Amino acid sequence: MDARTSRPFVTIKLTPVDRPTSFHLPSQLPEADLAPGDQVIVETGDGRALGTVKATPSALASRREPGESSPLVVVRKANREDVLTRLRQQQREQEAFRVCLMKIRERALPMKLTRIEQVFDGSRLVFYYTADGRVDFRELVRELAAHFRTRIEMRQIGVRDQAKMLNGYGGCGRPLCCSAFLQGFAPVSIKMAKQQQVSLNPAKLSGQCGRLKCCLRFELGDGEGVNRGASTGLSAGASTGLSAGASTGLAAGASTGLAADASTGLSAGGCGDEGGGRGSGGGCGRRR
Repeated sequence: MDARTSRPFVTIKLTPVDRPTSFHLPSQLPEADLAPGDQVIVETGDGRALGTVKATPSALASRREPGESSPLVVVRKANREDVLTRLRQQQREQEAFRVCLMKIRERALPMKLTRIEQVFDGSRLVFYYTADGRVDFRELVRELAAHFRTRIEMRQIGVRDQAKMLNGYGGCGRPLCCSAFLQGFAPVSIKMAKQQQVSLNPAKLSGQCGRLKCCLRFELGDGEGVNRGASTGLSAGASTGLSAGASTGLAAGASTGLAADASTGLSAGGCGDEGGGRGSGGGCGRRR
């Protein structure tokens, strides 16, 4: 929460694996009335939902502030009945997942069920799935609608969205970037791995989604696929003395063995996803 803004807002997490989202506060609900851990009813693009208030670090407050025209608004604080309603909906989501998975296997449909959500007003069940192509699930939808007596909505998502939705831990030991803080999915190419002198091992370059890791992009000098050494101090001519040709003896080809091509693997601007810790703008790059 940030008291310095003209319109106060609060950071809210809708599900345990979702990224925190900023919501505007209404005038009838003072900012001081909410504390981290409180549950509230919010208005989203898909209707109302129950969420949990999270603390907003002061250093990130300006970056998390929603736009003035954002439709994301806190409606009110949740009461006991709201919490019980959400618990009943979670039980129904688990039952719907079991039933849908059984029917998919009975029909041998080429699709993989990811998650099921019931909107807070109970008007529909949303089924998220992945598939390589188009799937004819009309008969499946009819049977699900007859079983649960509500509107059924099927949404096909990509493998990266699936990893973001399910969350998990990467090879660095930290939560997946797509679930933790990334706002979207930018294109990632193998060229970005080559620029960071990372071993082109598919097992180490691929994330849980099976695609190239997102950190291959944002751990570059400017996060856009070009290492601008003036800001990172790791390119040729940088004043830090870690560039190629520097007099410290840490340049490429130096006899110390700390060059980009040295067998130790301490390359300038390494990614840090090959067993080392995840760093910023150049990373550790230590290979194991």
